Amino acid sequence: MTIAVAYSDSAEGRAALLAAAAEASLRTTELFVLHVGDGDETTPAPDLVDEIRGRVDSALNEGGTHVSWTLRTAGRGHNVAGALVDLVAETGSDMLVLGSRRRSATGKFLLGSTVQRVVLDCPVPVLTVKAPES
Repeated sequence: MTIAVAYSDSAEGRAALLAAAAEASLRTTELFVLHVGDGDETTPAPDLVDEIRGRVDSALNEGGTHVSWTLRTAGRGHNVAGALVDLVAETGSDMLVLGSRRRSATGKFLLGSTVQRVVLDCPVPVLTVKAPES
């Protein structure tokens, strides 16, 4: 079994990363850190990849979690949810962990929800976690 986590540099992204790392550690399995970039390019600039790796390492160290992980990236295109679902399929992951934030019903209706779209379209179980309230 492999675990994938949708990572972003936000409180929700860090909460998802730590939850996914805990799952990977518990199951003694591989962790794939998935990052969807801002552009359409499929391969982000090397310095951006290095920056993401540093942030992931820092978040895992701060969380006291030590697991082996691999970074996979994709371009945003027009559909973040689709890019995440594609990355899950490419990595052969058995579970996806997502960070989520609270949104009003009106906000979800007007803007849609990437998390909701991923939950509905993802072919594997999805664990959603909230960031701790500060």
